Amino acid sequence: MTKKIHNLFCNALMTTVMIIAIIVIVIAVLFDFSNGFHDAANIVATIISSRSMSPETALIIASICEFAGPLLFGTAVAAMIGKGLVEPSDINVWIILAAISAAIIWNLMTWWLGLPSSSSHALIGGIAGAVIAGTGFTKLKIAGFSKVILVLITSPILGLVVGFVVLKLILYLCRGQSPKINNFFKKSQLVTASAMALSHGANDAQKTMGIITIVLTMSGLSENTGQFHVPLWVVLTCATAISLGTATGGWSIIKTVGSGIYKLRPVHGFSAQLSSALIIFLSAHFGFPVSTTHIASSSIMGVGSAERIKAVKWHKAGEIVMTWFLTIPASGVVAALIYGMISVLRI
Repeated sequence: MTKKIHNLFCNALMTTVMIIAIIVIVIAVLFDFSNGFHDAANIVATIISSRSMSPETALIIASICEFAGPLLFGTAVAAMIGKGLVEPSDINVWIILAAISAAIIWNLMTWWLGLPSSSSHALIGGIAGAVIAGTGFTKLKIAGFSKVILVLITSPILGLVVGFVVLKLILYLCRGQSPKINNFFKKSQLVTASAMALSHGANDAQKTMGIITIVLTMSGLSENTGQFHVPLWVVLTCATAISLGTATGGWSIIKTVGSGIYKLRPVHGFSAQLSSALIIFLSAHFGFPVSTTHIASSSIMGVGSAERIKAVKWHKAGEIVMTWFLTIPASGVVAALIYGMISVLRI
C-alpha cells in the first residue's frame, strides 16, 4: 500500500513538472515571437525608408528568411545561452519563467514607446536577475556573462565603424556615376535585407532554443542526457515563432530606425544592411549572442556620419543609447521582482 502511494505521488509530481515545463516553453515561444515582432524594424526599416520596397513585401521576404536562418547556421548561440551563463542543474523552471517574462515585458514596453531596445539584452538581464534572486550571485558563470556583455557592448561600436567604412568605400567606388546608380542600390537591398533577416534568425532564434533546451534538460524531458543538444522540433518551433513575429512588424520602431536617426537613401540602406549582416553572421558563427537592434541602429549612425555627421539626429541616437544601457539592469530588476512574486505564491 505504501509503495502504491509512493508511486502515485511520484507520478503526480512528474505530471506537475511536465505541465510547468510546457507552460514555460510556451512562454519562451511567445518571447521568440515578441523578439521577431520587436526586431522586425532592424531588418526592414532601411529598405522601407529608402523606398526600395513596399512594407508588405519587405516583411514577407524578411519573415521567410527569418525562418530559414535558424535551420542553416547551427546552434552555437543556443549552446552559449543554454550552458554558458549558468549551469542548468543549478536553476529551476521558475527562474526561467521569471527571466523570459521580464524580457517579454521589456520588449512590449519599449515597443509601446517606439524605442529600438535589445531583446538580447532583455533576456540576458532577465536571466541574471532571476538567477541572483533565486540561487544567489555565485551561481552565475561570471566568465560567460562577462564574454556576452563585452560582445553586447562592443558590437554597436563595431556597427558604427563598419557602417562608416562601408559607405565611404562605396562612395569612393561609385564616384562619377550618374543618379541611375540608385536603381542598383534599390534592387541590391533585396539581397542585403535577406542576408540580414537570415543572420537575425540565425542569432536571435537560437537564444530561445537555448532557453527551451534548458527547460527540457532540467525537467527530464530531453532525449539527450549527455552533451547539450537542441532537438529539431525546438529549432523548427523557434524558427516559426520568430518569422511570424517578424511578419507582423513593430511599426513604431520601424519609424524610429528608418527615419529617426538619419534620412536614408538607397545607398545608405544598402550600406547599413550590408554592415549589419556581416557582423551578425560572424557573431552567430562564433556563438556570440549579439544584439541585432544595436548593430542595425549603430550601422545607420555610422553610415550617416560617413556622409554628413551633422545630419545624424544625435538626440534620437542618444535616447536609443540610453535605452541600451538601461535594458540589462531594468530587465534584471523586473525578473527578480517576478521571481519574488512567484516564490510568495508557491509558499
